[in-house]
Amino acid sequence: MTNMIEQRALAQLFTEARSHNSWQTKTVSDDQLKQIYELFKFAPTSVNCNPAKILFVKSHEEKARLIACVSPGNVDKTRNAPVTAIIGMDLDFYENLPTLFPHVDAKSWFVGKDGFIESTAFRNSSLQGAYLIMAVRALGLDCGAMSGFDADKINAEFFPNGRVKVNFLLNIGYGDNAGLMPRHPRPSFAEACKIL
Repeated sequence: MTNMIEQRALAQLFTEARSHNSWQTKTVSDDQLKQIYELFKFAPTSVNCNPAKILFVKSHEEKARLIACVSPGNVDKTRNAPVTAIIGMDLDFYENLPTLFPHVDAKSWFVGKDGFIESTAFRNSSLQGAYLIMAVRALGLDCGAMSGFDADKINAEFFPNGRVKVNFLLNIGYGDNAGLMPRHPRPSFAEACKIL
């Protein structure tokens, strides 16, 4: 059995971690983004399908393209974040299953089943995106997930082949705590859960 991690780590990953909207001017290096990937790639996915495709948007030119696709309330936070990750879902993920899940013909489970493909890609890229958040936090960075954007515009700008679709956005950097609101309440166990 794995031992429980230290309270300090739990605080960094969960209880003291916050979703940031304001950012310090510190940069995030390409090496840090690679380190993030090396952690989040271990997210569990159905039949190891790994449908997430991540675009780490850093340059001013690419940020300008992205900002044109986000809702007004997300413009400043996206502009000021050192990096914005576009978490996409690859609808051709099943083409890689002979390599990623070689012991059965899992590819055949998906061929010609568009609804099954899309639901699997969405569910598992969301799970991978959650692991991305945890990897960012584990490496001492902050993040803020966003869903306020025009998906059609992002897909046209960043995924023009039509086989990758945006799932959500994640700003990454060093958060400015001065921009944090008080933590909002969460449902209690009794409100959110039931033991059957």
